[in-house]
Amino acid sequence: MNKQTQKDQSFDQIAEKFDRNIYGTSKGKLRHELLLHHLSKHLPVSPLKVLDAGGGTGVMTQSMLELGHQVLLNDVSEDALTLAKDKLSSAGDVRFHCGPIVSLPETEQFDLVICHAVLEWLSEPFDTVDHLLKLVAPGGCLSLSFFNRDAHLFSNLIYGNFDYIKKDFIVPNRVRLNPNNSLYPAEVIGYFEKAGWDVFHKAGIRCFHDYVRDKSLQQSHYEELKASELAYGDKHPYLWLGRYFHLLARPVTG
Repeated sequence: MNKQTQKDQSFDQIAEKFDRNIYGTSKGKLRHELLLHHLSKHLPVSPLKVLDAGGGTGVMTQSMLELGHQVLLNDVSEDALTLAKDKLSSAGDVRFHCGPIVSLPETEQFDLVICHAVLEWLSEPFDTVDHLLKLVAPGGCLSLSFFNRDAHLFSNLIYGNFDYIKKDFIVPNRVRLNPNNSLYPAEVIGYFEKAGWDVFHKAGIRCFHDYVRDKSLQQSHYEELKASELAYGDKHPYLWLGRYFHLLARPVTG
């Protein structure tokens, strides 16, 4: 496992900047739309009991509520949840929990547990994965996305950031909105399989968008890039190049 010395990241004091810088860009918009696409392909239409673990300002929670699901939104940042409450006050059946994911009680389980773009901010991500598995109800599933270490290496190689790679992606003055702890997809998949879970869906998120040489295309040709992501993002070899990796997993029965 990729051990880091950083503490878990909270976005208190910068929640509004986080919301604007992530979801106000083509990167955040595309990531969200691709995750919704993959979820819609594999999940039942009927209302589900959903946990959005580490859901921040509630972007995914809002989408789940619009689909008629009941949602518990968790985040460690009080500031992020304040923004979420303002957005979601009349959006549907939603509850809020402030604290680390591992503080969620195991006595309540969910048809769908969502944990998107959270593990890379944690010092011990697999401890959180272990807890998430306990929160999935029988017959339910876990939707997990995380910063892809293979793609992180690939992108920095093609950008020529050789010194950064030699330092194992650790810099003395880390930007708070840059992920701390990328993970290898093969390692995460192996972890689920060892735990007796079936990874029944795999996809790369932003397999092409982040690599275009002319960055203005990310805006001017957004729909064309999105169409390419939808066409190839869950297919070999492209899925392994996504800046984020997405999987859906459920416990093996029988």
